[in-house]
Amino acid sequence: MSDVAEQRNYNLRDEIKTYWSERAATFDLSPGHEIFSEEERAAWHRLIRHHLGESEGRMALDLASGTGVVSHLLDDLGFRVTGLDWAEPMLERARNKARDRRRKISFRMGDAENTMEPDEHYDAVVTRHLVWTLVNPTAAFAEWLRVLKPGGRLLIVDGDFVNTNALERLFSKLSGWGQRAGLLKADIPSGSREMMETHRSILSRVHFSQGARAEEVAELLHKAGFVDVEIDTDLDEIHRTQAKNWNVFKALARKSQHRYAIRARKPSS
Repeated sequence: MSDVAEQRNYNLRDEIKTYWSERAATFDLSPGHEIFSEEERAAWHRLIRHHLGESEGRMALDLASGTGVVSHLLDDLGFRVTGLDWAEPMLERARNKARDRRRKISFRMGDAENTMEPDEHYDAVVTRHLVWTLVNPTAAFAEWLRVLKPGGRLLIVDGDFVNTNALERLFSKLSGWGQRAGLLKADIPSGSREMMETHRSILSRVHFSQGARAEEVAELLHKAGFVDVEIDTDLDEIHRTQAKNWNVFKALARKSQHRYAIRARKPSS
């Protein structure tokens, strides 16, 4: 195949897959990705129980499961979990983590926008920090509705990582100044400068390039056929447990962001 043909066939979705494959090596080092305390784990458990109820051995699909952080939270609570991701390096780490912890979680290669999973197979579908990366959320939400059993629930945890308010900008500047001066705890690097540029480029071209606002996501879920769509912006307990891993201004900047959980249900009939 010629270089021109290869470039033509390498599309945005391929770029996203490659980016997250490269991020796999350092993914679990970042607060907000891996769980760094039992307090944080308990806070996530309470959020999941609040929106999905008790597990009772129900089947859950963790979409864009990465290194399996959310899959393990669901497994903690007694769900029978399948994790789906399209980045093999992420899956490799997820499988190793599950083996080391002696967890019976199935991790499979798959596309969150076209899962190839059976119709009406899962009691719950869960995503964290996936929606903002979607190229075609309309198709993705229809797919998630398809794989849910009647009455099954969807839980999305995400945020607007594009738009910033005045407080976030102020706190970010103070955090950066304090780190450069050696007065504040430094951020854990999320990748090279080149990877940061790639991230910005991808973000400018996905569907939610102007920011994944909760209200817009909820409206698209309604149009896809979900009912009882509820936006939950009270993630303070999780934030407080994560904030211990950042300097004070970094934590305040994070708290100022538009982050949310959205619960929705597939109609029972």
